[in-house]
Amino acid sequence: MSENGLSFPTSIGTSDPATIRLLGQDLAADLMGRVGFGELAFWLVAGRRPSPQETRVFETVLVALADHGFTPTAIAARLTYLSAPDSVQGALAAGLLGGGSRFLGVTEDCGRFLADVLAAHDGPPPADDDGYDALALKALTEARAARRLVPGLGHPVHKEQDPRTPVLLDIAEQEGLRGPHLRLFEAIGRVHPPVLGRTLPLNGAGVCGAALADLGLPVDLLRGFALLARAAGLLGHIAEERRRPIGMDVYLAVDRNAVYTGAGAPPDPSGESGDGHPAPPAAS
Repeated sequence: MSENGLSFPTSIGTSDPATIRLLGQDLAADLMGRVGFGELAFWLVAGRRPSPQETRVFETVLVALADHGFTPTAIAARLTYLSAPDSVQGALAAGLLGGGSRFLGVTEDCGRFLADVLAAHDGPPPADDDGYDALALKALTEARAARRLVPGLGHPVHKEQDPRTPVLLDIAEQEGLRGPHLRLFEAIGRVHPPVLGRTLPLNGAGVCGAALADLGLPVDLLRGFALLARAAGLLGHIAEERRRPIGMDVYLAVDRNAVYTGAGAPPDPSGESGDGHPAPPAAS
């Protein structure tokens, strides 16, 4: 307790005039140059130091989610930087604020879906693929009946296979960390076609959520890890915007092709109202 009687407990970090303590370690003497950033991020959230195997899987997830091209999050960051080049933090924040149910948020949504299915299952997790297939089929059937989206299925670009998915599954298997969430996710990939009436790939955001859940990380915070990874990608986009800008072209392309559709507008020659475009598959 401090001299004035106030006390604000934390297990994260403290400092005094001579030292900085982080996670019970001396930051300068014990962590700097000895602990990688991914390992530290895991440690900060989980409250325990990850094993080398866990660190490899975790950092694979961060790499998988760092960038996916000109997604809305990247465009938002670039256009904000165009508007306010004096505010790198604003451009980063703009991109991060776009991490939701269609982009990046799928990581958490999928992890939560899988965790809920496993929690509702009586007894221990299934012992083999047949058991996981039966569990996945039950979950998919119930979701279909309730008209609920199954997160982690489908991708707006990768129609046949998301190239990240098999790599992360393989690395988790190599490190002995292909746990119940990943196995259930794989089972969903195997059994969903007859239930949904079509075949969809298991997307990278979903497999990342399953892997993070298998690492024991809180499912309520999985979106935070996706945002942590994407922050690096957004910073890269901002750096490229400085070197080779496209933000002005994006702005002008939209602005110069804007078509007024309010009161008094001429009729659309195509005969289409322009309403109700379907949402793209959720992934990033």
